[in-house]
Amino acid sequence: MAHEHTNALIHEKSPYLLQHAHNPVDWLPWTDTAFERAHSENKPIFLSVGYSTCHWCHVMERESFENDALAALLNEFFVCIKVDREERPDIDATYMAVCQMVTGHGGWPLSVFMTPAKEPFYVGTYFPPQDRHGRPGFGTVLRSIAAGWQNEREKIEKSGAGLLAQIREHIAAAVRRDTLGPDIFDKALRNFEREFDAERGGFGARPKFPTPHKLTFLLGQHKRTGDAKALEMAEKTLAEMRRGGMYDHVGFGFHRYSTDAQWLLPHFEKMLYDQAGLLLAYTEAFQATGKTEYRRTAMEIAAYVLRDMTSEKGGFYSAEDADSEGREGKFYVWAESELREALNEDDFKLFARAFSIEPEGNFVEEVGTHTTGENIPHLKASLAELAAESGVAPDDLQVRLEKIRQQLFEIRETRVHPHKDDKILTDWNAFMIAALTRASRAFGEAQLLQAAVNAWKFLDENLCTSDGRRLHRYRDGEAAIDAFLDDYALCAWAALELYQATGEAAYLRAGLADCERLLADFASTEAGGFTFSAAHNESMPLQTREAYDGAMPSGNSIAAWTLARYGSLTGRREFTDAAVGTVEAFAAAMDRHPTGFAFMLQAHDFLARGHREIVLAYGADRASASEFVYLVDSTWLPFSVVVHNDGSENVKQLIEHAANQTPVGAVTTAYVCVNFACCAPVTDVDALRRSLADVNA
Repeated sequence: MAHEHTNALIHEKSPYLLQHAHNPVDWLPWTDTAFERAHSENKPIFLSVGYSTCHWCHVMERESFENDALAALLNEFFVCIKVDREERPDIDATYMAVCQMVTGHGGWPLSVFMTPAKEPFYVGTYFPPQDRHGRPGFGTVLRSIAAGWQNEREKIEKSGAGLLAQIREHIAAAVRRDTLGPDIFDKALRNFEREFDAERGGFGARPKFPTPHKLTFLLGQHKRTGDAKALEMAEKTLAEMRRGGMYDHVGFGFHRYSTDAQWLLPHFEKMLYDQAGLLLAYTEAFQATGKTEYRRTAMEIAAYVLRDMTSEKGGFYSAEDADSEGREGKFYVWAESELREALNEDDFKLFARAFSIEPEGNFVEEVGTHTTGENIPHLKASLAELAAESGVAPDDLQVRLEKIRQQLFEIRETRVHPHKDDKILTDWNAFMIAALTRASRAFGEAQLLQAAVNAWKFLDENLCTSDGRRLHRYRDGEAAIDAFLDDYALCAWAALELYQATGEAAYLRAGLADCERLLADFASTEAGGFTFSAAHNESMPLQTREAYDGAMPSGNSIAAWTLARYGSLTGRREFTDAAVGTVEAFAAAMDRHPTGFAFMLQAHDFLARGHREIVLAYGADRASASEFVYLVDSTWLPFSVVVHNDGSENVKQLIEHAANQTPVGAVTTAYVCVNFACCAPVTDVDALRRSLADVNA
């Protein structure tokens, strides 16, 4: 297909940048060349940050970046740089911090005007093409900034430098070493109760995000203290999300978030990291309650990822778009007439009743106030309630609904699919590896572990350098971009999960190397915690230290959580000290707003309220060893780590203190240690079961 315009983005690998390669805007990628051009041409820079499955990014592209008149303004007065936030999260984090401080909010597309010295002086998100509802249009903004640069450049440059100075002060002020009081967990629970929507689940009003780390925190507090309200909040939220339109009832997997308070109307994109976090949450909910619906949901999430989000070589793709054929949600919604045509009368009546199908539709587009005549399938009742209403056994109803689902899935597969962002990111892949590995142990599902092993092998072979450094992004045969804090922290977590699942020392060695890299390259020794980019990276005008747990846990939270466990596993004090120092660095912020740091609180819980180490010392009797491993794997142990002592030199080298915990005779033996103090060895599975049943295990 011939294109009227082609710009420098055509040579990039990012699907997002390639989407803009034929805009009439003279886009450049973020390179030294772009900034040198801005200096030489004496122009300000317009930086646009987004990602390939971002709905409003698509809207601004259609309205403004494909508009010849607006493109002409951009090309005449600015040097224009386009950045994929998922490929360069360091750039996004830097300028999003500016946007949030200046405007009080953030989002994508992120629009930044800055000097050739990378100093921002005007920021925003989406701009309409013309003035609208009191908001300046993009053309108005461009003309105003171009005039200001011509007439008041010195003032603008001074403003940009001052703004960066304020951001640096804000970042420094957010990190202040302190300690958390013993009431922090109770305080967090009470705050969650105030924010909890008792009718519909979730926290706060619309829009509602899944934030699965909040749910695992609540489950953990129930495990630790028996708090019934914590379990109630977690279960209510998990159940309502699964019933709502935010869940893809035909093809599985969760959409990005719910635009309403009822979990009905989703933002339809699907992100890999959401699937990973929710897979963990539903797995832990199953382990906490034994309820099969949580196991079913977890396995369905995994099925979606393995079917639609896995490359031939085993790596996981990043996301699927919300839009297809120019409309958000078109791939996922159904007109009643389509369903009548697809199903026989009895099946249609059952599906329509179960999944709330209405003749006039229930899908209200985000930008409008009327239904489109199409339906988002969602459940208003549980399977048990539907079965009672229908007068059939729940298992029989499940079988029948599954047959209908498969039939509709096959029809839906013939539709035009949403765009798939097929770049492979180290951090998101590691998150999914950790989740799949945990689920494989909980459910005894070997295929999930194999998928995790395959993905780890992909990272090892394609996103690591010869000297052991990790890279962040792979696509179309090319690996690039030095890894960030989240990459190393999540890889360390994934390696820990794989080691605990397999007992293979190679995973432990890899995880220890990632932990050592965290301390060597990312630790902020003077303030505590970790910087987002390696400390020696001077390409950005400031270094961010993120701790707030947003859509997924922050890099600092993951680092603290993971280092705490490696410290317990190996006895290496530097890991434990770094985890404690990270929690202390953000203690003041955590105390002010504990619900915003749910994952870091899980790290603090492990460090402050005790944990267990379970050493499995293998004897010659492999049958008893299998029983011990199965028991440990199938038991929910959120405050424990597992050591495999097979008597090899690896144990002596990597976990020296466990080398002396040997099997009694030829029988596999378990040593349960509480805060490094070990109980008597156990050679009987029932005795180990009793020990693991302790609420604090």
